[in-house]
Amino acid sequence: MSLPTIWQVVAEGDGRTIAEVLYRPGMLFRMKGLLGRKTLEKGAGIWLKPCNSIHMFFMKFPIDAIFLDSSGRIVRIYHQIRPWRITPVILSSRSVLEIRAGEAALHQLTEGCQLRITLKKA
Repeated sequence: MSLPTIWQVVAEGDGRTIAEVLYRPGMLFRMKGLLGRKTLEKGAGIWLKPCNSIHMFFMKFPIDAIFLDSSGRIVRIYHQIRPWRITPVILSSRSVLEIRAGEAALHQLTEGCQLRITLKKA
């Protein structure tokens, strides 16, 4: 089993770094997600791919969920999702970024914004 890799999420246009996220292909990584964590550090998150819906069962803290299409364009944002909630299925979504609650608003992310996700160089 491989370890997750770190990917950098950057807003196209102005080049702001939104977060550094963990990603690993496979269903087990997506199923576990952020479960078992007590918090999420500022500027950190995970990237779930493929993914078009999330649940917050057994979570201990709220998050922002950013749903992306296949080109990295934001198709939906759910702000400050609390534990024990479920998002609807977003048919146009191919992946989801889960970041610290409040950071989507802090970075002024909106539907239609283009993000670039690249492997972070060591």
